[in-house]
Amino acid sequence: MTEPVHLRLLPWTGPEGKPCYLSTDDPRGYMSRLADSIESIQLGMAAEVLDHATTTLRDKHATPGHLRLLANELTSALADTLRVATSRRHPHTMNTPNRS
Repeated sequence: MTEPVHLRLLPWTGPEGKPCYLSTDDPRGYMSRLADSIESIQLGMAAEVLDHATTTLRDKHATPGHLRLLANELTSALADTLRVATSRRHPHTMNTPNRS
């Protein structure tokens, strides 16, 4: 018989941009705490980028270069935020052999 193992999508990617997952029952373990910390940083940075976007878009003198940079920052922040939301909303499961 197999037991489902919940995998946490980590807030970083592995080689070639592939997703990384953590399999653990210990939410207080080192890797879980590291992932929590990085997610917190990513969400804080997204809030800062949003503030910057609001200011930049109100600036009538913003150049196309400024707007292009802003679009890149917003894209990166959105990707990080979606990864955090996906990780928290949809834990992945896979079946592993029961070792009892």
